[in-house]
Amino acid sequence: MPDIGALLSPSSVAVIGASTDEAILRGRIMTILTSHGYAGQIYPISRRHDSVAGLKAYTRIADVPERVDLAVLIIPAEFVPDALTQCGAAGVRAAQIITSGFAEEVSGPGGGLQEQVRKIAQKYDMAVCGPNSEGFANILASLCPTFSPAVEQPELPLQSPWRNTGRIGVVAQSGGMGFSFFDRGRPKELPFSYIVTTGNEACLNAFQFVEYMLDDAQTNIFLMFLEDIKDPARFAAVAERALRAGKPIVVTKIGHSQAGQRAAASHTAALAGAYRSYRAMFERYGVIEGRDIEEIVDIAAGFSYWGDRLPAGKRVGIVTGSGGAGGWMADTAVAAGLRVPTLDPATRALIDAHLPSYGTSQNPVDGTAGAIRTVGYSFLCETVAGSDEVDAVIAITSARQPGRFEKEFDNLSQLSARIGKPVMFCSYTMPDKEAVAVLSRAGYPLFTNMPNCAHSLARMADYRAHRERFMRAPAIAKIPRPPEAGAALAAVGDVLCEYQAKQVLTCYGLDAPGETLARDADAAVAAANAIAGPVVLKVQSPDILHKTEAGVVALGLEGAAAVRASYDELMTRAARHDPNADLHGVLVQPMAPPGHEIILGVNRDAAFGPMLIVGLGGIHVEVLGDVAFSPVPLSADDARQLLDRLRGIKLLHGVRGQPPADIDALVDLMVRVARLADDWRGKIAEIDLNPILVHDRGKGLSVVDALIIKRKEND
Repeated sequence: MPDIGALLSPSSVAVIGASTDEAILRGRIMTILTSHGYAGQIYPISRRHDSVAGLKAYTRIADVPERVDLAVLIIPAEFVPDALTQCGAAGVRAAQIITSGFAEEVSGPGGGLQEQVRKIAQKYDMAVCGPNSEGFANILASLCPTFSPAVEQPELPLQSPWRNTGRIGVVAQSGGMGFSFFDRGRPKELPFSYIVTTGNEACLNAFQFVEYMLDDAQTNIFLMFLEDIKDPARFAAVAERALRAGKPIVVTKIGHSQAGQRAAASHTAALAGAYRSYRAMFERYGVIEGRDIEEIVDIAAGFSYWGDRLPAGKRVGIVTGSGGAGGWMADTAVAAGLRVPTLDPATRALIDAHLPSYGTSQNPVDGTAGAIRTVGYSFLCETVAGSDEVDAVIAITSARQPGRFEKEFDNLSQLSARIGKPVMFCSYTMPDKEAVAVLSRAGYPLFTNMPNCAHSLARMADYRAHRERFMRAPAIAKIPRPPEAGAALAAVGDVLCEYQAKQVLTCYGLDAPGETLARDADAAVAAANAIAGPVVLKVQSPDILHKTEAGVVALGLEGAAAVRASYDELMTRAARHDPNADLHGVLVQPMAPPGHEIILGVNRDAAFGPMLIVGLGGIHVEVLGDVAFSPVPLSADDARQLLDRLRGIKLLHGVRGQPPADIDALVDLMVRVARLADDWRGKIAEIDLNPILVHDRGKGLSVVDALIIKRKEND
């Protein structure tokens, strides 16, 4: 098993390709590596120089007088396999490959070179990061084998001198993006543990590093830049571990658009999966998505300072000395999904005793400059936080001058230590760096972006609620799969048309009464006569999947003559539509009563396997794309949470005097279909129930059409 500890926390480091020229990457990495006070041994490996950065240089890794833990390779790609082999023979336990020119190249020898790297690492059981990486930084050990300018200035300390909790680990498949999180976070006095850039992930992948850091008591929050996920099973296991441990993962995942997917593939040879599937997996495990670098860093700031006291809900109290800033923050908070309730009379009375006549205590609390000067932010924040009407507090301020915070430092420090609700400071002016430092030492993050401040609180509340729900949810029971379903799947070809699909669904409790496959007109008439009321006729063929477009559906038929004539007409149309179609006959079924149109199905994602899809039908899916995705299996609670993500879900609850729909029946069907997809994930590629008509509460639903497509053996 490769030792990631030897990679991230080595006692000795060799730089293969070290140079004295600080204008090139091979020289810059040596300058950075030797400038931050790393306590271990550093060995330059160079064929041209006797010494580099004041250190004795060696011609080969085998010449180094001790066994090296970590080798950093920054040499042309064609020489990397040989150098890595020499490292393995010398007992080197880990390697960081900075060099590019591997599988990220569209053509040429890069792909083959990367495969050689993978095999060599496997042969010697080496922990190899890269290639095509910007290196990493172990902030706690002052170890920076990277050329990133974010750690190039030795006069700037790598870590906050007063923050030793709430540390952030960064894992990024892009070197520049990985160190950008550190570069944006360090001026905010955020503490970091590691910044790891994984590049092409020829050997170790991003979530192996997260897994390593999960066992590290120094890492509490993870920031990630993802182009793809190389090992979906490991992702699921690690993300669940992180959620159970209360260590949030905050990500950005590129590849939402076709342009983004092209960029991902060309950058690190990634095959960007369908974004909706990624989002479904993130939602399952409480992974938080950020929209840009600054927001991701600000979300991490909220968790870093208040991770042990996350808000119990989304009600926020706002304290300010500027009425305009308070009002703007209130609008921003509501837009972010927070609530800004009026404070209770008792809390307002405590505040009013210190406000001038032109101040207000209703929420936002406008203390005006006078109250800020006399009682300070500490009193106002503590008083507002003491209200049962709020779950968190935002203090809007101008942090241009640190003096006001220095004056309140003791009170603010004592408040942050004892308060049970998070308090966030947000400056509407650009802050003085000393003000940032004072507030950080007192225990508060300082934001400079109102939307980011509000979004951070909202995501913190969401994470707490999701984790609590996840932790108390019972495990989904694994019920033996019904063998008759396997027999029904095995008895047919690759495509199961409606009557065949419903035979499989019946094994999972779907009730489809009164439906009969008729193979001639007489059988169709007999089936229709057994149904009270109008009937529907549909041609059944695995070669005609879109029956309405082919004109092989007849609705609302009554009487033997109409059924007989329709049968003959539908079969004629089917033969005309596809002369080679395998026609099984016509399905005769009762007309379904009216209901809310729903689509429900399963699609197989290339990375994550079966994904359940649910959405409101008609215009909602065709125009608005109002659908939600979830991995399978899922519980009834999972199904309800999934439905709640639909923008049009209120239609099912009843609007404008309409009765509520039978959501319980829909939830039950979702759970059953998800179980079917999970039970036969090796056999089923797609399930399509479209449309489903969900009737009024207590009256069930009707599956109007169904289709199952089996996986091909080579899929």
